[in-house]
Amino acid sequence: MPIPPIKLDPIDLKILGAIQREGRITKLKLAEMVGLSPTPCWNRLKRLEESGIVAGYHARIEWRLVAPQTTVLVEITLGQHRQADFDRFEKMVRDTPEIVACWSVGGGVDYVLKVVARDVDAYQRLIDGWLNREIGIARYFTYIVTRTVKEAGV
Repeated sequence: MPIPPIKLDPIDLKILGAIQREGRITKLKLAEMVGLSPTPCWNRLKRLEESGIVAGYHARIEWRLVAPQTTVLVEITLGQHRQADFDRFEKMVRDTPEIVACWSVGGGVDYVLKVVARDVDAYQRLIDGWLNREIGIARYFTYIVTRTVKEAGV
């Protein structure tokens, strides 16, 4: 049974915007930012969490400061478009930690992936492994990210 959508008012939207920008904000500061006293603000936040709108809190890590890395965007087109082909490919995606994001898209390709590998050679070994496994990839196009201009945590 589908969950009915939760009604959001302008204060709920302010709460969501504030915690999206600053996930570690204190209850008191959040209440001040949205113009509520702490208890009603906290109750609203708990309601947003319990409804699933707030799905979690995360730290944004600058991994390039921890270890070398290369970010690669990959367009994938599958050879066949049966449900089993999509399922097989998507299982591989879920099982591959280097794939940090994957979108099924409409248009000329089937998927766009964001892959983070140690270097270009490690990425190429990953692609070669996919091709050797014969998981249905007909074509792929690789785009090496040379510089991040903007990356929002959305």
